[in-house]
Amino acid sequence: MAGRVKRSSAPAAKVAGKISGAVDADSRLPVVVIGAGPCGLAAAAAIQKAGIPVIVFDRGCVASSVASYPVYMTFFSTADKIAIADIPFPLATDKPTRREALAYYRSVVSHLGLDVHQYEPVVLVWRRKQEFLVHSRPLGGDVVETRARAIVVASGYFGTPNPLGVPGEELPHVSHLYREGHEAFQRQAIVVGGGNSAAEAALDLWRHGAKVTLVHFGPSFDKNIKPWVLPDLQNRLKDGSIGVRWNTRVTAIEAGRVHLEGKDGPGILPAQHVYLMTGFTPSTELLASLGVEVDALTGIPSHEPGSMQTNAPGVFIAGVLASGFDANKVFIENGRGHGALIARAISGAA
Repeated sequence: MAGRVKRSSAPAAKVAGKISGAVDADSRLPVVVIGAGPCGLAAAAAIQKAGIPVIVFDRGCVASSVASYPVYMTFFSTADKIAIADIPFPLATDKPTRREALAYYRSVVSHLGLDVHQYEPVVLVWRRKQEFLVHSRPLGGDVVETRARAIVVASGYFGTPNPLGVPGEELPHVSHLYREGHEAFQRQAIVVGGGNSAAEAALDLWRHGAKVTLVHFGPSFDKNIKPWVLPDLQNRLKDGSIGVRWNTRVTAIEAGRVHLEGKDGPGILPAQHVYLMTGFTPSTELLASLGVEVDALTGIPSHEPGSMQTNAPGVFIAGVLASGFDANKVFIENGRGHGALIARAISGAA
């Protein structure tokens, strides 16, 4: 494969500082896309369609963010809104499930023949003259170096959950991801949060026979709760099937219980499983190492919306990274279009 050579696992050279000047790399080199989620795949497809070689790396599987969703989750968006690369997403019902979405994204990769390296995290990227050097490490293998003409960072945000910052958050019965409720059958489960993830987790746990209490620092659910989820959950709260503590925060987690502080003072609840549905924040460490300026207030990397190119020439962003700390601004349905902007910018500069 062009541009890829084996290297030893010795530490690589120090990352270069802020990039200045235009990138005029060898047009025969590939573009490297970091992240094989829907927006990363859409970017890779658009770049490949423009006749530019592209390689995709991901620390997990294809569409790992979708794979991390609850097993029985149904998308809020319709199938046509999360389809990418002009490839139809045929579906008998209105909204796709997680399982159907994963099958669709696998089919896109296979149909287009995208060069995706799963379970090969990028560990270092730096600029050398008019090209980029990308170091990745396959599971159990040595570091591999890839020369690239441009970098597209589409790494999403599932790897960096928003911590509560309380003692016990690292205990094994505590998780920032929710998969399914079977593991908590007939056990005490605490769900922390007031958004869609918390609402759906609480309902799913209840349906699997768990004894659920939802804890939220606010006085009610967030405004973006799915309209078909909210009435169901409100009914469960009314009949007492699911407990709730509004205006309450978790202050500590121990084996078998959580400590709370609410409007009525401190308290303790039994908890054999704790699900922290507190959201995620995109990681910008890689971008910062490449000289990309990140707004301290919003978390948004400096970029040109018409091309998605950052202030560091040759470095682009795609997907939720463009929304900074407010991950609700960019979804698959509006982040999937970033790839076409990037492809146009790269091919126009070739």
